[in-house]
Amino acid sequence: MREFSHRVTATAADIDELDHVSNLVYVRWVLEVALAHSRAVGWTHDDYLRLGAVFVVRRHEIDYLQQVVVGDDVEVATWVDSWKLASCVRRTAIRRGGIEVARGATTWAFMDIVRGRPIKIPDELRVAFGIPDGHSPSASS
Repeated sequence: MREFSHRVTATAADIDELDHVSNLVYVRWVLEVALAHSRAVGWTHDDYLRLGAVFVVRRHEIDYLQQVVVGDDVEVATWVDSWKLASCVRRTAIRRGGIEVARGATTWAFMDIVRGRPIKIPDELRVAFGIPDGHSPSASS
């Protein structure tokens, strides 16, 4: 799978009462890198709206391995790990100096905007995110 990443520096606004990055900020970073990845492969919010469907979060899992404090520069990397008919799992790794400080998995459902129901992820999206034939080893119908 193709990995996409960007860099983030923890700011004072990201810090909680324990003097490290808040759990909510990690979730924000996971969402921000997913959106940035989508834009990088050519799929903006407007493109999804024209298609009539969007990805919505069904589940987040985050493992916190080391603390991140104000001023730390981290790499937030993501990739689509597996596909099903109407959903996918996106992995995220947050690294400081090459050391993983947090990792996550997010299950995204592809939802019809009007009906509010899951629909099949189009092959053009699968290709954009690095599944050349529209399938992955863990894909199922």
